[in-house]
Amino acid sequence: MQSFHQIRAGIIGGGFIGPVHMEALRRLGVQVTAIGGSKSCASLAKQWNIPEVYPDKDIEGLLNSDQVDVVHITSPNRHHSSQAFAALDAGKHVICEKPLAMNAEETSFIWDKSRRLKKQIFAVNYNVRFYPAVLQLRDDIQNGHFGKIIHVNGSYFQDWLLKPTDYNWRLFPKEGGALRAVADIGTHWMDTVTFILGARISELYAHLGTFHKTRQRPVGEVTTFSNEAPAETKPYRVKTEDFASIMLQFQNGAHGNLAVSQVAAGRKNSIRIEIYGSEQSAWWDSERPNEIQYGSRDERNGVALRNAAGFQDSIQGFTDYPAGHNEGFTDTFKMLYRSVYQDILNGPSKRPLYATAEDGHAEVRLCEAVLESSKSRQWIKVSR
Repeated sequence: MQSFHQIRAGIIGGGFIGPVHMEALRRLGVQVTAIGGSKSCASLAKQWNIPEVYPDKDIEGLLNSDQVDVVHITSPNRHHSSQAFAALDAGKHVICEKPLAMNAEETSFIWDKSRRLKKQIFAVNYNVRFYPAVLQLRDDIQNGHFGKIIHVNGSYFQDWLLKPTDYNWRLFPKEGGALRAVADIGTHWMDTVTFILGARISELYAHLGTFHKTRQRPVGEVTTFSNEAPAETKPYRVKTEDFASIMLQFQNGAHGNLAVSQVAAGRKNSIRIEIYGSEQSAWWDSERPNEIQYGSRDERNGVALRNAAGFQDSIQGFTDYPAGHNEGFTDTFKMLYRSVYQDILNGPSKRPLYATAEDGHAEVRLCEAVLESSKSRQWIKVSR
């Protein structure tokens, strides 16, 4: 029987997120055998001791390598669709960063193709699902601990684009898409809450705002989350949003409120989720990822710690360290890939915990509804 260390992965892209994938795979014992599609791939290959290196544009060479079984797509958003199709055509399993593609027409084609290729696993990299606290909240919902869900509210706040000199390719619609903050981080919140509730978003009303109408672009590229001040800049007009407020209606009747911002000073990577039911409530923040706070009308409020009393046995396969030994952002990637690679070894799960191409398509549909609502200033029904 095969084990993880016999599976070979190839990485398309570098930047901030490519090495996060590599580290998680190495922790699982998966071989990372090839890298390409990025100007930094040669230096990353040397750093990570990756044997096969493909130049910036040579994606075909990586996809056709007989030393690659699974392709991780970590390139800029505009490349996701073509690279996902090419990887499937090459017979590879695929894990694609979000968003799955630039529009729902592209994602619908990917979803349809992945459904027909039943022996190939296709996953979208919504890693937030794999915080143990998120899995516990999902278990709580499935077991009826909250009663009827009344409303859900929360936010995804960062501050890495607070200054007018902060820069990244995501700021440009041609590279990242017409939505930036919502597509980049807001979709993580919406996917996570949909996953927890077991109910999709059916309708929404969105307001988008841009604080920096003009920014300064460095001459040359910079890495995501870099704090280095560029030596030389030039101004450009910003056409994507810095923040958003979205009201949501879920298929189970619950109401939701989501705030998204990449200009929230002091919030480095805060995903906040609050769930209010007829019996009890819970709230969780990714900057304190190992605890869930529970609230009650008639009983004492309390805190549940990861891998301690209050966390169910069903969560044990997705947490490796004892309570008090904190797990966080990078561990979610490890647990996501553990789930995906188990299906690569054993065959597709009927109801996988990881996001599929269908889920990736649903999130892009939501993004298009957000854009439509913001322009029309109306509630928009979310189509499939």
